[in-house]
Amino acid sequence: MELTGQLIEIIYQNEVNSYLIGVLENEEDSITIVGYMPFLVEGDYIKVIGNFVNHKDYGRQFKVETFEKILPKTLDSLEKYLSNGTIKGIGPATAKKIIKTFGENTVNIFKFEPEKLAQIKGITKEKAREMGESFVENWDIWQIVGYLSNFGVGPANAKNIYKKLGPQTIDEIEDNPYILVDLVKGVDFAKIDKYALENGFDINNYKRIKCGIKYALIKITYNGHCCTLQENLIRYVRDLLNVQDDDIEHCLIDLNVKEEIVIEKREDINWVYSKELYDAEVNIANKLITLDSAVNMKKIHGFNKELEKLEKVSNMKLSARQEEAIKAINTNNVVIITGGPGTGKTTIIKNVIDIYKTHGKKVVLCAPTGRAAKRMTEMTGEEAKTLHRLLEIGKIEKDNEFTIMNYEVAPIDADVIIVDEASMVDIYLMNYLLNGIYQGTKLVLVGDTDQLPSVGPGSILKDIINSKKIKTIFLDEIFRQAAQSKIIVNSHRVNDGEYFLNKEEEEGLKEDFFYIKEKSQEKMLEQVISLCKGRLKDYGDYEFFENIQILSPTKKGMLGTKELNKKLQEELNPENTNKNERKMGEVIYREGDRVMQVKNNYDIYWEKGNGITIKYENGTGIFNGELGRIEKIDYINKQIKIVFDDEKEAWYAFTDMDQIEHAYAITVHKAQGSEFDVVIMVISGSSPMLLTRNLLYTGLTRAKKLLILIGNDNVVKFMIQNTDTKIRNTGLEYKLKMIE
Repeated sequence: MELTGQLIEIIYQNEVNSYLIGVLENEEDSITIVGYMPFLVEGDYIKVIGNFVNHKDYGRQFKVETFEKILPKTLDSLEKYLSNGTIKGIGPATAKKIIKTFGENTVNIFKFEPEKLAQIKGITKEKAREMGESFVENWDIWQIVGYLSNFGVGPANAKNIYKKLGPQTIDEIEDNPYILVDLVKGVDFAKIDKYALENGFDINNYKRIKCGIKYALIKITYNGHCCTLQENLIRYVRDLLNVQDDDIEHCLIDLNVKEEIVIEKREDINWVYSKELYDAEVNIANKLITLDSAVNMKKIHGFNKELEKLEKVSNMKLSARQEEAIKAINTNNVVIITGGPGTGKTTIIKNVIDIYKTHGKKVVLCAPTGRAAKRMTEMTGEEAKTLHRLLEIGKIEKDNEFTIMNYEVAPIDADVIIVDEASMVDIYLMNYLLNGIYQGTKLVLVGDTDQLPSVGPGSILKDIINSKKIKTIFLDEIFRQAAQSKIIVNSHRVNDGEYFLNKEEEEGLKEDFFYIKEKSQEKMLEQVISLCKGRLKDYGDYEFFENIQILSPTKKGMLGTKELNKKLQEELNPENTNKNERKMGEVIYREGDRVMQVKNNYDIYWEKGNGITIKYENGTGIFNGELGRIEKIDYINKQIKIVFDDEKEAWYAFTDMDQIEHAYAITVHKAQGSEFDVVIMVISGSSPMLLTRNLLYTGLTRAKKLLILIGNDNVVKFMIQNTDTKIRNTGLEYKLKMIE
């Protein structure tokens, strides 16, 4: 449907993503409109295209798919438009004078003869020109949203495109629609290609082929790759565009010469990169070697005595490998410490903090996710930040930028930087991190390479270790206390490709691991519900909302997180007349629900503590992976209150609820970097791509006190043997080895 009218009121407007709730008035009615509508101010005249929907709480609304601004039809409405502050330097009094002076010719005066505005008292010629430019700029912006909808580009992205291309946006895209691939993340290539071909582009046009190449290089990053074999790229582009290999090769050479892509020859094999990812790998390799080979300015002399003193004070004897790791940090500028659970990584971190702090050195702790940073704080008693927070790089995500090379990160004021869960760090984060480290600062990367790789592209920790260019300590001894835990022993057995302990081998070990074998998915679901609804309470006084987390390898199917969340909500937080709820799409959110933040939000305000019994704190920022519960749903103010696990309280507008998901059950990928008192892990048939040894190992190592595995034994055995983890195409190891 199409509606036309004046936006007489803006009820809500999100400055970051341009989501708007407003009232549109036309001759027949006043209508509530909702949708992503950048550039709008009260008083604008617009044409909106979309559909009426019935909202559970707010009744009939018009959901806008796309819109365009239109010029006001009458002099009265034009005066209102000029009065609303859109045109720089014009208020209500000046608008009245302009309309009185120029009448029906007002728009032409602004567009073609703005200097005539100086006829009005108080407007200089310079001011008149500025007013004309402002009017024309707004006119240009008006056209863009409607035009870009032809390519499946929504209004939210239209704003970013205009920022980059300016007033020539439409001309530039008309000339080459394929530039949208460079400008919009996740753009629909098929729609752009169809539009271009329908509007005169030849199937063999080199702009089209070059765009297909760039699009393919963006697509590979979704699977974690930084580069691809040239022959594979040619085959993909040939099938995508139905063009000849010769033309693709010609375009590859041209793009390479113009440095829009990079072709790297390794042992007579050509690997193709987007320019930014190639530059990032080069930058990471160079920065690591430069950092490591710099003068060891932070070295502590008499370090061995310091270590002995610390051991006496703490009454703890370090293992030979732990001592080696701590000494390596003193004698090297960059060190990697890698090992599985129970191998003493935390003890090393604590000792390093103690020694360097005693000598007045500043140690900064950080991790890739909010949950991992929180766990680091709990383990060490020292504040740990997320890498995003430490480097102040929230703006990158907000602006939806592609570039990762030229972004200025905040330099880190530190003598020693320790990064935990380093296996989760992708190429983007590592590039930002190294750009923020002063030469002379020590960098310690701590992680477990046998866990799942980073969500983003790259295989950073593994590549650095494999290069053998950076001092690496492998922790392979399980400490006595940890060796009493069935969770830890079985995790290591899985990692070594072995089945779980048998009854005889379990003797004398802590009863913290239970394996319930079930073939039927229905029975597995029954077990999960029964455990959560009382059995674990009776067994160890474990409360679901306090201690227990369900993990699944997948989102799909009866035992995927989507269905598990629905079922567990029904069982553990059922519909209740005393509890408010809010429907978002197919999902109902209810007061009392467990939820997870699924995007980094750097701006959201939070508070914690009451200032009397608990210290009051406030700040901004809730990060991907943080868990909490919905405490209140406020229909009047259209917002919900979430209390997070670390007691932060934050209010979310209803329009920001796309940032949360139910978290009764979460995927193993989402759980990485976190620990929970009790983990119930459900394993049934799924895609072999997900049923891998490192996914099972990662899930098992999320449990602190108790692990219950409910699974089909054949599938579990398959996972233990399935080391077919997708190998990522990267070149960091090669680049590090090439540096003399």
